[in-house]
Formats: sequence, structure tokens, C-alpha cells
Amino acid sequence: MVRELVGVAKSYRARPVLRGVDLSVTAGEVVGIAGTNGSGKSTLLRILAGLSRPSGGTTSGKPRTGYVPDRFPARQRMSALSYLSRLGRISGLSKADSRRRAGEWLERFALTGGPDTPLRDLSKGNAQKVGLAQALLCGPELLVLDEPWSGLDAGTRSVLNDVIDELALDGTAVVFTDHRPDFARGESVRSHLLVDGRLQPLDAEAATCRILLRGGEDADWAGRRGVLSVRHGDDLELEVAVAERESVLFEAVQRCCAVIAVDSEVGSR
Repeated sequence: MVRELVGVAKSYRARPVLRGVDLSVTAGEVVGIAGTNGSGKSTLLRILAGLSRPSGGTTSGKPRTGYVPDRFPARQRMSALSYLSRLGRISGLSKADSRRRAGEWLERFALTGGPDTPLRDLSKGNAQKVGLAQALLCGPELLVLDEPWSGLDAGTRSVLNDVIDELALDGTAVVFTDHRPDFARGESVRSHLLVDGRLQPLDAEAATCRILLRGGEDADWAGRRGVLSVRHGDDLELEVAVAERESVLFEAVQRCCAVIAVDSEVGSR
């Protein structure tokens, strides 16, 4: 077992974010975690990476970990290559190995402007490339990625997919988050949905459902807990986590919406 969380909880100012999360990750496994914005995905990954302590529960395993936050901070004057080389030295690499590995990763991710570009001049997508490079620099045993494809161009997204596959074959455990359940399912060997601070298996049979509504009062459905996507048309189509289905339907009825359909498989008509 590379890393394991048992009954992990996390609260901020008495507000619960995670409620009894169990998650185990083994060598060579790619695990995807889906969830809406604000569902606690980033909090969970920070605990998994050892950067934050849980309010309750236990964690075990201390693998060499590479971590990429959802937005990599790149406001420094130094160049991408200098920054990565310095991180490599801090992590125990020689000066030559640091520069070599940094240059190889920046070349593979095709950093726009080249390795001597100052960090503060990078776009969000290129800053993300440096973030990926720093996480991979020292050969992690566990790679933790928070929405890693966000902001990347199509070519780099493909490169990242290849890198994840290669790492998994070499025995590295990879855990990533994404707000798209279908994507998380397709890019992993095991996937979960984080809803109301709890993890549940993400599978086509039980994870989500489609609710069609007509009329009624306006509501911020996109911001509601458990609603994964909203599509506007003749009818309002909600993709909803099954765990929140009944409460969403109750609210819809209270808002005088007509419930046209509730389908167990998203997208089926």
C-alpha cells in the first residue's frame, strides 16, 4: 500500500468539508476523483499528499510524493529552468542532474518561450507545465494532481496522458481530480465521486442520474451540492449525483418545477 486514508475528516471553522473518507492507493494504480467545485477535492488531495493534517481519522504510508495544485503559483523572477533546478537541489539531486531532468521535462511539455522564460511571464497553461515538471522532477512514488488538464492545450493534455500511463507501468501511484465524472472514469482504473464530503464509487450504474425539469422558479442549480452539470434547453437537464437525487427532486418540487424524467443513466433518452 503506497498511501491509505481511513475515516479521514476535515473541518474549517466548524464547517465539515470531508466526512469519514476511506481511500487506499497501491503502486501502479491510477485513481480518479470527480466532484463539483467546492466539494472538497483539493482538501482531500492536500491530505493525501501530506501537506495538510486531517481533523479526524488516520493516514498511513510515506511515499516520495509529487504534487500539482489546481493553480500553480508562478510569480517569481527566476526562469523556469532555474526554478526547477533549485527545487531539484533541495530534493537531493546534484546540480547536473537537476538541470538535466528539468530541461527534459520542460522540453517534453513544450514550454512556450523555452526554459529560460521567467515564471512571472508564463500563461496559466505554461505555468501548469512547470508545475507538472516540478512534481515529476525527483521520480515520485505517488503523483497527486489537482485538475491537471485545466488550462493545457490539446497537445500537452495528450502528453500528460502518456506520462501518467508510463509512470503507472513503472509502479508509480497516480491520483487526480477532475470535475467531469465521465473523464475521471475514462482516465483511471478506479474512480470515485466526492459528494457531501464522502467518497462513493463512480460507475455508470450508480454514480449519477439525469433529471429533466420544466418551469418553476429560477434557481442556481449549478451551485447546488450534488449537481454536476446543467444544460439549458426546452427543458432544464441536470446531471446529479445519485446520493443527492432525492434532495434535488424535493427542492425542484418546492420550486414548483414539473419533473419530466429521472433517468438512471446520464444522457440516455
